[in-house]
Parts: sequence; structure tokens; C-alpha cells
Amino acid sequence: MTERSDITSAELADRVPDIVIITGMSGSGRTQAMHVFEDMGYFCIDNLPPSLILQLAQLIGINTGVGRHLCVTSDLRSQGLFDELLDTIQTLNEHEMTCKVLFLEASDEVLIRRYSENRRRHPLAQRGDTTADAIQRERVALASIRDRADMVIDTSRMRTATLRKRLRSAFSELADQQLMDVHVFSFGFKHGMPVEADLMIDVRFLPNPFYDPEMRTLTGLDAKVADFVIEHPKTQEFLDAWFKLLDAVMPGYVAEGKPQLSIAIGCTGGQHRSVAIAEATARHLERQQYHVNISHRDLAKANIRS
Repeated sequence: MTERSDITSAELADRVPDIVIITGMSGSGRTQAMHVFEDMGYFCIDNLPPSLILQLAQLIGINTGVGRHLCVTSDLRSQGLFDELLDTIQTLNEHEMTCKVLFLEASDEVLIRRYSENRRRHPLAQRGDTTADAIQRERVALASIRDRADMVIDTSRMRTATLRKRLRSAFSELADQQLMDVHVFSFGFKHGMPVEADLMIDVRFLPNPFYDPEMRTLTGLDAKVADFVIEHPKTQEFLDAWFKLLDAVMPGYVAEGKPQLSIAIGCTGGQHRSVAIAEATARHLERQQYHVNISHRDLAKANIRS
């Protein structure tokens, strides 16, 4: 497979199908796979009868230029309707909707162990069947779909993070870092420490504009305050180290498949220094192509009266 860094955004968009159908062996990780597609922004439906895929695709506007993608799981729980899957794929092609089939499987030994650990009964098990009997019956029934699949993944010895990376590489038109939502926010320690932060930095050591009467009622969003904070030599030294730290740790969070990351930046009141540094941090991450949203938790409590 071509490495993500060698593929342009246009090529990624052309490669990503309108519809992905997840199928495969029960217990092979279909639910985990669907969660990955949800994180990638797909409209997801579990165990949809094949005959309804086209209708749903038309309902949510697939192939109408809105940029949406659909992911459904379809398996033997649909009973006789599952036989319609191959015909449905042909119908989608006739409606100029691109479709790919993802087939997940695992070894008999691993599937038996997973059912034992989860204390679940195989959905195809009949009275008197062992789990192994049901697995073999399912393999036979799925043989034609497996042969038709565009991608077959064996999850027997695959970590969830590895599966996530494989699916993102194959079915997302965004770069890996764009798939992680990064929330950068400022706060004031005197209003309480945030509990939701994954990373938190204390910038109370920086020069404080509060002690300048002309800036006391301004905020870090005002150019005068931002320039005072950012242009100070101590801040420049800090930002150089802070950005190097972010550049070192952010790819690791991406590689682990972390869908969301919160970065909290605090000063005394959450009005001046933390706001300016949060804005600078967000701009730095945006330049690295991360999907960033920024907020200022305690700015509404700021001392902005003369």
C-alpha cells in the first residue's frame, strides 16, 4: 500500500469510496472497525439489510457532492437478506456510487477464545452445536463474500490500534493528524484546575500584563497584550521549547489512534498570558495540519472594567 505521505489530498479523496460495507466472521472485530469509521466522520449503521443500503445512501446524500461517506455492517444476522449483498453492490455501481467491501476474519482458535472470554453464544449456533461448529458453518456461508471483498484483514493477533491505523490509511481522505480533534483552551488557576486536560502547562512564570494599568482591562485576544506576552524574550525561549515538546509528543498520540486531545494552558486569572499562549499554540498546531478548536474557559470572568 502506498505510504500516506506520498499521496496528495486529491488522490486520497478519489481513493476513498462513497460506501464501505463491513462484513466477516462474528467476533472478528466488526464493532471496533465501525467505531473507527465513526471517528473518521462516516455515517454508520450496524447490521443494515443489504436491500436498504441504496435507499439509505440516497437519503443521506451520498454522491451528491456533499462529501459524506456511509459505512454499514452486514452479516449473517440478516439471515436470507444477506444473500442480496452481491446484487446490492452491483446496484450501487449502477447508481455511480463507489463501494468497497471490508472483510474481517480471525482464526478458529482466536474466535473460540473470544466467545469464551465474553461468555457469548455464537449467533449461528444451533441446539447441540459447539462454537467450533457454528464458526465452520459461518465460514462456508461467507466464502463468496470473502472472495468478493476489496480488503481482507485477519485480526487474530492484531491490536485495536493497528486495526485503526490500517483502516484510516485505506479509507480516510484526511491525513492522520487531521483525524484527531485537538482542543486547546486557556484557563485561570484561581477558578479551578481543569479535569479534562490531557496536557496542561502553567505559564504563570511569564511577565504579567495585569500589572500594567493600560493592559489590566484588556485580554490576551487584544493585540497589545498578545504582543507584550509573545514578544518577551522569556516567552520566546519558552515557546521554542513548548513547540518542540508538542512536535515530539503529538505524532505519538496520532500513532496510538487517540481521537481527541485536550491541551490546557493556565495562568492566574485566565485573562492575559494563558489566552495569548493558547492562541499561539493553536496556530502552531494548525500549521502542522492538526484539526484544532480553541476556547478560553474563564475569559467571561475577566477583569475588563476600567
